[in-house]
Amino acid sequence: MSTVTQAWGHVARAGRGIRWYMTTLMGDTAYATYVAHQRRVHPGEEPMTERQFWRQKMDDQDRNPGARCC
Repeated sequence: MSTVTQAWGHVARAGRGIRWYMTTLMGDTAYATYVAHQRRVHPGEEPMTERQFWRQKMDDQDRNPGARCC
């Protein structure tokens, strides 16, 4: 394998890592994580819809702002 090919492989891997970090940081994977948790820990219960999930998440953040900028 050439050095250039290896370098592009490292760049691609770094790009995937950055994309994963940013989507996780921004909460893009929150609903999927919630559904996976619900199915694993509470298999008999129906998980909230995505709309219900985000509404509850925003309501929780409004009640308990914690360490956010605004």
